[in-house]
Amino acid sequence: MSKNLRPFHLAFPVTNIKKTINWYTTVLECKIGREDKRWVDFNFYGHQISAHLINDTKILSVTNKVDGKDIPCRHFGIILTKKNWDKLSDKLINKKTNFLIKPNTRFKGEKGEQSTFFIKDPSGNVLEFKSFNNDKMIFDY
Repeated sequence: MSKNLRPFHLAFPVTNIKKTINWYTTVLECKIGREDKRWVDFNFYGHQISAHLINDTKILSVTNKVDGKDIPCRHFGIILTKKNWDKLSDKLINKKTNFLIKPNTRFKGEKGEQSTFFIKDPSGNVLEFKSFNNDKMIFDY
């Protein structure tokens, strides 16, 4: 991985701006950037994600089997250090967060072994938080 990795930008649909702001700022503790009546930018671990209000509430929910679990095809997230992943997963467990897929380790003993969990925001967008014991494993296969 490059030491000069640049922040990414991701725009995603939401069905309620107020609920979205509340969830991203309280559950994930993201800071708000610019905002409007129909969109808001968040600082997502140094990356810019933008929630855009939509009128159509149909959000795609197709899944694929990965290591025996139904993983939503449409999702985004962040790869944290193991320490930060443990801290976040413990915090969300203590807040009694409803996990789509509970914190677990998949591909145990294989290349790409990772700790992961999935949660949904109020609009049904799926977020994955993962950690590798060694970041060199992120792209190994």
